[in-house]
Amino acid sequence: MRIFLTGATGFIGSAIVKELIGAGHQVLGLARTEEAERSLIAAGAQVHRGNLENLESLRSGAAMSDGVIHTGFIHDFSKYKENCEIDRRAIETLGEGLAGTGRPLVVTSGTAVGQTGELITEDQQPVSGSDEMPRAASEEAAAAVAARGVRVAVVRLPLSVHGEGDHGFVPILIGLAREKGMAAYMGDGLNRWPAVHRLDAARAFRLVVENNAAAGNFHVVGEEGIAFKDITNIIGRRLNVPVANITASAAAGYFGWFTHFAAINNPTGSRHTRELLGWEPVQPGLLSDIDSAHYFNQ
Repeated sequence: MRIFLTGATGFIGSAIVKELIGAGHQVLGLARTEEAERSLIAAGAQVHRGNLENLESLRSGAAMSDGVIHTGFIHDFSKYKENCEIDRRAIETLGEGLAGTGRPLVVTSGTAVGQTGELITEDQQPVSGSDEMPRAASEEAAAAVAARGVRVAVVRLPLSVHGEGDHGFVPILIGLAREKGMAAYMGDGLNRWPAVHRLDAARAFRLVVENNAAAGNFHVVGEEGIAFKDITNIIGRRLNVPVANITASAAAGYFGWFTHFAAINNPTGSRHTRELLGWEPVQPGLLSDIDSAHYFNQ
């Protein structure tokens, strides 16, 4: 298959490139810059110039492919609402490029789109969230595209997709602990984050697109839920700083814009995904992975 991949040079996308090529597929990677072009060529992929706001580049890339994996997203949380709308338009445009072809579109979402607190399963519908935090924009766009007859699968990724080169939520917590001189959690710290290693996630994306899957939601989750306090304890020990619980009222002063994510309780199951794809994670778990030099030498 020739797969058009957005976010192809990102933390997850670059792993998907290697996974697809290693399985004998061709990859057409979306590249915004010359640096991204060079990275894709070095990885053995073909280059398609454009970006998430260049809708014609998305439409033509989809039309030239046997399937699309969309992992691209602008990770600027100061403009989260605006970036969700860019993502919505990108998904709708990719769908236009595939309409009537029977070729698959794999859209990336997150497990936190569901209600939190109890185990979330693949059949749970997304919650819209607030006007400023439109959590379900990507899944709403995927549903709209599916309604036009496009074969759409939604891959929900957990709060922590970890591995060497991670620049996501755990590195943010490490940076806060360095800055504040302590590693903090709220309350009893037993709110849970699901997790998956990036290489396990890449394999799941390949299996979804290979199966031409249009079976709703896939939870690419290696671990259902790791206690936030356990993550914090490792950070404190590695940095040799105290670990402390803080009140909800003090959390904003410590976590800032990240307070919402630090408080999420998002245990997530993946039984249906594993059964349908024959997928089993084989890489290290979150706590083992983050208790490594590569997380603290960045």
